[in-house]
Amino acid sequence: MQANHNYSRISDSYLFSTIAQKIDTYTQLNPDKEIIRLGIGDVTQPLVPGIIQALHQAVDEQASTDTFRGYGPEGGYDFLREAIAQHDYQEVGLSMDSSEVFVSDGAKSDIANLQELFALDSIIAMGDPIYPVYIDSNVLTGRLGEWNEELGQWSELVYLESHAENHFRPALPTEKVDVIYLCYPNNPTGMTLTKDELQQWVDFALENESLILFDAAYEAYIQEDGIPHSIYECEGAERCAIEVRSFSKKAGFTGLRLGYSVVPKALTFQNMNLNQMWHRRQSTKFNGAPYIIQRAGWACYQEPARTQIEENISYYMENARMIKEGLKEVGATVYGGDNAPYIWLKTPVGVSSWEFFDQLLEKVQVVGTPGVGFGPSGEGYFRLTAFNTRDNTEKAVERLQKYYSE
Repeated sequence: MQANHNYSRISDSYLFSTIAQKIDTYTQLNPDKEIIRLGIGDVTQPLVPGIIQALHQAVDEQASTDTFRGYGPEGGYDFLREAIAQHDYQEVGLSMDSSEVFVSDGAKSDIANLQELFALDSIIAMGDPIYPVYIDSNVLTGRLGEWNEELGQWSELVYLESHAENHFRPALPTEKVDVIYLCYPNNPTGMTLTKDELQQWVDFALENESLILFDAAYEAYIQEDGIPHSIYECEGAERCAIEVRSFSKKAGFTGLRLGYSVVPKALTFQNMNLNQMWHRRQSTKFNGAPYIIQRAGWACYQEPARTQIEENISYYMENARMIKEGLKEVGATVYGGDNAPYIWLKTPVGVSSWEFFDQLLEKVQVVGTPGVGFGPSGEGYFRLTAFNTRDNTEKAVERLQKYYSE
């Protein structure tokens, strides 16, 4: 037996585990201090009544011989796949068949597992900063080369840098790449692309025979017109892109776990059809998301749950507005927060991301996420989330303003 030594090539601790350890240490030393967490992107509002009702009904069905469900289809039950295809795509004019939708236990799993469709020597390009799972899962597979401690980069990963100078919209690669990871609305910056800007990525992928893995987990938070909710709004995207979405942030399923990926039937590389490959992969390694959870997912597209979910999203986006405006009032430089539940905050001059984390924890007991944890271009920035309660958000804004006024 030989262990997979790729595990020794990544950090021993996941970014958010490190944050949790720091909080635990501080709490032990300061048990009287109230900590407000605007770090990890977990929701705080309970599941809406329409979803709770669907869960109860599905549980009751499992208690009857006539309605009991055991193993389900690996790709998801037809009632949910058809609801997704209809409401998320067909209703907005996009041609999508339910057989191109694959239901899973969450976007995080799909983001990691979809790379099994890529050759091991694929050249990977990613936006930087970006969700850490994109990088770590590729390292565990044996890609991305060697870690350069001085640069804070992997030698074989093509970094698509996002920073204030390019308005957090990276330039197209200047070299041939095989797979491009994009996330919009972006985690962590909260920024978006226009349809014309996203079309440029699709055109690049088609011209260079590249695959785009498009993470649209936060599309439900888009507030402005002219911003694409799906990459398939771009011409030709069905021939070069896989789209991943999640019920976690949209409907509060962080504790239920449900997501889906769209793998179009037109997606073929070197005579290999990715829709067929993904179906084979899922049927081999995945027994499907639980029936009870899929029924709850189906309810998200029905009334009254649909309207109730929109109200929760509005609640979080009001939190985002409060955080962004509160920081701007004290002269902080902030981005995002308009079409995503994340605020991307520039740290004070000369203060690193982790130093800023420690200062906020010690001085005002507010927790966020150091930007460098999302990649080298994140150094000097800090992510705050809008997923806390209204009361805690108001208190956090007051504390942050106090930090900047001292």
